[in-house]
Amino acid sequence: MLDAARTPPFGKLAAIALLAGTAAALASPWLCPWGLSAAMLIAAAVAWWRSPRWRVVAIAAFGFALASAHIAYALNLQLPAQWEKREVAVSGRIVDLPVHETRRTRFEFRVDNDASQPAPLRGGLLRLAWYDDDPRPRSVLKAGQRWRFHARVRAPRGLRNPGGADAEKYALMQRLTATGYLRNPENSRRLSAAQGLTAWRESICDRIAATVRSDGSRFVRALALGDTRGLGDRDWEVLRADGLTHLIAISGFHVGLVAGFFALLARALWWSLPMLGRRVPAVIAASVAAMFGGLLYAAAVGFALPTVRTWLMIAVIAALRIARRPMHGFDALALAAIAVLLADPLALLGAGFWLSFLGVAWLLWCLPGPDAGGWRERLRGFVSAQGVASLGLLPVCVALFGQASLAGPLANLLAVPWWSLLVVPLALIGTGLESVHAGAGEFAWRLAAACFEPGWPVFSALAESGLALWWLPEARWFALPLALLGAFWLLLPRGVPGKALAVLLWLPLLWPDRRLPGPGEAELVVIDVGQGLSVLVRTAGHSLLFDAGPAVRDGFDAGERAVVPALHALGVRRLDHVVVSHGDNDHAGGIKAVLRAFPAPAPFAPADIDGEAVQGLRTRACSAGTAWQWDGVRLRFLHPPAHFPYLKNESSCVLRIETEHGAALLTGDIGEVVERDLVRRAAQETAQTLHAEVVLVAHHGSGGSSDPDFVQATGARHALVSSGHGNRFGHPRADVLERWRRAGAAPRNTADDGALRVGLRAQGIGVETRRQAHPRVWDATRRTDPGLSYRPD
Repeated sequence: MLDAARTPPFGKLAAIALLAGTAAALASPWLCPWGLSAAMLIAAAVAWWRSPRWRVVAIAAFGFALASAHIAYALNLQLPAQWEKREVAVSGRIVDLPVHETRRTRFEFRVDNDASQPAPLRGGLLRLAWYDDDPRPRSVLKAGQRWRFHARVRAPRGLRNPGGADAEKYALMQRLTATGYLRNPENSRRLSAAQGLTAWRESICDRIAATVRSDGSRFVRALALGDTRGLGDRDWEVLRADGLTHLIAISGFHVGLVAGFFALLARALWWSLPMLGRRVPAVIAASVAAMFGGLLYAAAVGFALPTVRTWLMIAVIAALRIARRPMHGFDALALAAIAVLLADPLALLGAGFWLSFLGVAWLLWCLPGPDAGGWRERLRGFVSAQGVASLGLLPVCVALFGQASLAGPLANLLAVPWWSLLVVPLALIGTGLESVHAGAGEFAWRLAAACFEPGWPVFSALAESGLALWWLPEARWFALPLALLGAFWLLLPRGVPGKALAVLLWLPLLWPDRRLPGPGEAELVVIDVGQGLSVLVRTAGHSLLFDAGPAVRDGFDAGERAVVPALHALGVRRLDHVVVSHGDNDHAGGIKAVLRAFPAPAPFAPADIDGEAVQGLRTRACSAGTAWQWDGVRLRFLHPPAHFPYLKNESSCVLRIETEHGAALLTGDIGEVVERDLVRRAAQETAQTLHAEVVLVAHHGSGGSSDPDFVQATGARHALVSSGHGNRFGHPRADVLERWRRAGAAPRNTADDGALRVGLRAQGIGVETRRQAHPRVWDATRRTDPGLSYRPD
């Protein structure tokens, strides 16, 4: 057992133990009870300090208990299930920059913590939206204002898909209480004008926009104050493809620059006034100034997590300098990690934590310290740093984002020195001068934009090259540790044997098993798109997409946000066929976004299909009888017959997938009339054309579908429903689900289970749900479990 000398209470081993305990709590699908967490926290804290023999175990237990307490608190803040969809009157303050879009404005709203507010919302953070086609009424919303709104609220909930963003995890990290939208916004009342640091931040952003009229204005606002509202989808595509997103949004680098400037200012003041050094040493003054400057800037940009994390690092290093305690790089990094985890264990859920600490750790381990060398040595060190960071962080980027930027090393080699040494300092200097005197910062902002703009076409061209992004399928949990071990091995000093074998450790991450069906087998993935439909059908060597989910004009597009990420995560490289069952938005809205990412032949659709979502789309008729075979699997359209008029739902394409091990039926939105007609036509054929072990319940389980004769004719064992949680249509109807149960089918609903993965394989027919296969302690479905409580007894 390690003794106290070898296991200091705040050393590297302590940081690793705290990290392990915190990660264990966040990875566990079960929540530790309040009483047990509190007892464990106290006992572990005492053992951490007083028992060197058990210090490592105690620190890990402390991390587990502390993270469990934070999780319980964050979940306890969320709106109770019985308050779902209530209309409430709330007063409070807008705490972040409102995002003004074409048809809505989104903003974060902190409810007043007093008895006049609804009890579950007091002091809570809401994410609200104001919908209005006319942007003028919404433009009055400003950060720092106090308002009284009437809103309809619901607890945070998101879609659950392979490769998709986890909105429920984000809500936990932000301690979000509820989301919602304004009711009768014309009756909203402003209680006070904008004030505070957030109001100052927005006013400075407005001044930059008014001063810098060129294209670089939006990037100056992002680099100076983290205002990314002006960046469009194309801008983010370029930044992601080039691996430059970490430079655009407010990051620790900005805080470091401001802290360094304040430290230099203090040094200059102490140099010019030597009598100050007699009272306070210059090193202490510079350290305090660095802490103060970093804290001031972090507050100005809304205490974003990366800025808080960096400020804690600066505070740790400054405190060590004040205490005159020398510390090596790894020891300082460990102390900073401990400070971050003690302040907010949920920071581990963010990608920035891992990228920041692992990036610094790789550089500290692989690169020599700063030496007094010539420019060649400095240039070689900078290039080496980019190589080390790119290789060392590649496994983490793939695991977190499902993609790797092959253009990233080159793009960062160009952007890091140019933006960091010129554009960002000029943007920050302009902001500082403008804070002192109105108009003083204009020249610096214009100069920052002029420095930024010449390089942007280069990065755009690099992003459009075929080597920019490499999408990778979702890997198993053990792939990341193996790849990190492989990176560690590859970055060992020259002469270490077996480096070629280290590449093998990357294979589970870079070449994961896609779980493709074998010959004669098929797989269906019902993607969770909310109130809509999208189904991926795969055989051994082919893929078909049946519908692409809903899209809101100038708003959420399920094709872009849910379907495309899911296809990438599942390892789909191309779509051989696409089917648009009919023209309704909830089925066809996302089709154009999907086709942009996965070019495919003209989609199958009903003849004379109509609808805004399919305007200008060239299609082929999905006429009954059209059939083809892939890898021993037969696919055939059963509806609509030739010359059938387009009747929206009733004209939906109906696709049957026949394998050696069972069949599946995709029904679109057909109603009882068409279902009875399919039963009649099936009775006239010798083959059992309607019999299927797996059936996609028509029209999301509405009362106008699932005719009893049709249900019996299918003989289904699994009835799949695609619907949105709490949708206004009441889909699926309880009596419809009961009808399928009585017929022997087990219903599964994306609203409750997330994406549904169904295998028609030689081993049998199995259904895997996303929420069951990847359980999370913050899963929103747990709120509906009456046996689970996040509140202390």
